[in-house]
Amino acid sequence: MAQRFLAVPRVACLTILLSLVGQATALDVPRIGFDDLYKSVGVLGLRFSDKIQGLVGKAVTMRGYMAPPLKAEADFFVMTKEPVSLCPFCQSDADWPSDIVVVFLQRGTSLTSNTEPIEVSGTLEVGSRTDQKTGFVSLLRIVEARLRRL
Repeated sequence: MAQRFLAVPRVACLTILLSLVGQATALDVPRIGFDDLYKSVGVLGLRFSDKIQGLVGKAVTMRGYMAPPLKAEADFFVMTKEPVSLCPFCQSDADWPSDIVVVFLQRGTSLTSNTEPIEVSGTLEVGSRTDQKTGFVSLLRIVEARLRRL
């Protein structure tokens, strides 16, 4: 009988510990911001910050806004610091945003409105990559990303 009463608190303690471990893991994922991306932007091009270079290949989270899609069938979207109402790549006179990140979502993830703030979590990639379907070239990406509306 005494073992029965001791088993309940052990199970409860184990459940609490496991839940705290899960929270600690989620909190350990570094959050990056648009101001963290570059060490310098100039005539010699973009130089990624030490923080970004140190996080390549690691899980990160980032907040921003989804720009209107480049093409409806694209497997990615562009995340911007501020909401934009027009596709920044669809008009010849539009300025190319200096603070963008390309986000490749996990399969089955639904997109959201471009006016809602979002947070994405995924793996950070740096380096030139051309999307085979659209020809879109990116230098900085978050891949296998999950999207959460804020």
